[in-house]
Amino acid sequence: MYHQIGQPAVKGSPYRSLIVHPADFRRQMTWLRRFGYRGLSMRDLMPYIRGERHGKVVGITFDDGYRNVYRHALPILREQDFTATNYFVARQLDGGNVWDYEKGIAHADLMSIDEMREWTTAGMEVGSHTLDHPFLPKLSPEVADYQIRQSKHELEDAMGSEVTAFCYPYGGESPELRAMVRNAGYINATTTQGGLAKETDDPFGLPRVTVARSTNIFRFLQKCMTRLEQKRRKE
Repeated sequence: MYHQIGQPAVKGSPYRSLIVHPADFRRQMTWLRRFGYRGLSMRDLMPYIRGERHGKVVGITFDDGYRNVYRHALPILREQDFTATNYFVARQLDGGNVWDYEKGIAHADLMSIDEMREWTTAGMEVGSHTLDHPFLPKLSPEVADYQIRQSKHELEDAMGSEVTAFCYPYGGESPELRAMVRNAGYINATTTQGGLAKETDDPFGLPRVTVARSTNIFRFLQKCMTRLEQKRRKE
């Protein structure tokens, strides 16, 4: 689970840890490839999670659709022949992380429609992160369902192709919200819960491994290639 790939914010800035330096991202992807792993989008990863295919694979996801991911991460992913999923906030294309402003987090540009289309043309996947990035559990069921369904439709209209991956903003989810995502026509959904995905997992509540600015290459490889992250799972 990544967010931004770019120059770190000023020391002391809120959520500075969510900005991974491009050189670190390149090192991480390079070492995955050297150890024989393939980075995959959720679309490409699901057959492995379901047990239909087997191999050394790692799912790569980005939340929010930041422009710096397009600029810095996309070329690196293409070099390694990896795919990845980026979860877009449907009504902030070519906008910014407005949901962060009240926390004191600096503005960061989000991809435009054209950049999102280039992302998919390069073999990457577009997923939904709702219309506006709300904390879904605080919304009425009707509004939450609208955020989930309508974001899928608007992203599909913008791209001209199907959107099957969803990500819960802030990790806010519940059995009821998982059912809404399933009924809206998505195939999988990711949370912010730590842990490695297993074949027995609910595909609408998949855990992820957080990669932060301070995650050095040794810890990164531990997170991806050992059972370290299983300790974070809430069984």
